[in-house]
Amino acid sequence: MKLFSIGSALLFALPALAAPTPAPPTWTDAATAEKEVEHFSMIGEYVAKAGKTALQANLLANGEFLVAIYQGGLPGDGWDQSNIDSRKMPAAHLTPLLAGYAKVERKSPTLGIPAPKNAVLKFPDGFTHVKDGIMSAGGQTTKDLGAFHMHLEFMLPLKPGDNPTSQKRGNSGIYIFNNYEIQILDSFAVDYRNPANNALKPESSNLQWCGALYKTKLPDVNMSYPPLRWQTYDIDFKPPEFDGETKTKNARVTVRLNGVLIHDDFELKTGTGNGAKKPQLAKGPVFFQNHANPVVFRNVWVTE
Repeated sequence: MKLFSIGSALLFALPALAAPTPAPPTWTDAATAEKEVEHFSMIGEYVAKAGKTALQANLLANGEFLVAIYQGGLPGDGWDQSNIDSRKMPAAHLTPLLAGYAKVERKSPTLGIPAPKNAVLKFPDGFTHVKDGIMSAGGQTTKDLGAFHMHLEFMLPLKPGDNPTSQKRGNSGIYIFNNYEIQILDSFAVDYRNPANNALKPESSNLQWCGALYKTKLPDVNMSYPPLRWQTYDIDFKPPEFDGETKTKNARVTVRLNGVLIHDDFELKTGTGNGAKKPQLAKGPVFFQNHANPVVFRNVWVTE
């Protein structure tokens, strides 16, 4: 700190304030990302032209790719559950590898399913933070629910300044009654079962990756699609039951991610994460978590 004087007065020169760290670049639509993000078109899923292997490639913060190679086919579509061959490579090395593969764009079998006549909530009615047919993160149901089936469609942004598994990369969640969270995150092409096997060092626990019951249970398979693709959750939830203030039955949940079963009637003895510290409820709203990421939702509906 410098000292200087004006007349007889001594003044201190304060240090300059550091400029705020700019937010990492974020893309929210594929058409723009295609034009502006180098090698964006290489992100995705591939199946071998000959043989029975499949491949996923996701962009890393350093411009390289995280590549997962599966035997038998893609997760949820032929993979034989053998060890994943996880690699990290620049685009120049990925390009010749992809010459033996054909790119595929899977679509969830429940994508676009309309609300049935008996729906008690039908998008956009009954939800907050909705504009032009899209609900932004931070929305919630306007009605308390008990036992329910919910269909929803969500899209993750592309945030190549952060790595897959970073809790900054497309973080959101489906928060039931403020107790139970089904995580949303860009963890495409990541090995959940053996985190140490990933060519990329994970930046969070595998219990915090997409499809996990937050900090409670891994999904049975990583059914994540790439960012900037519409994905689906189909959730069947049974709330806890009470006799007065005494809980007599625990909550249970069944979840399908992109049409594939990832949690089968799992018993929730407490809430998940910080939700475990909160009283459990027999009814409540569902929150679409705002975690400072532009995750968006559409075609959300609920039956009881």
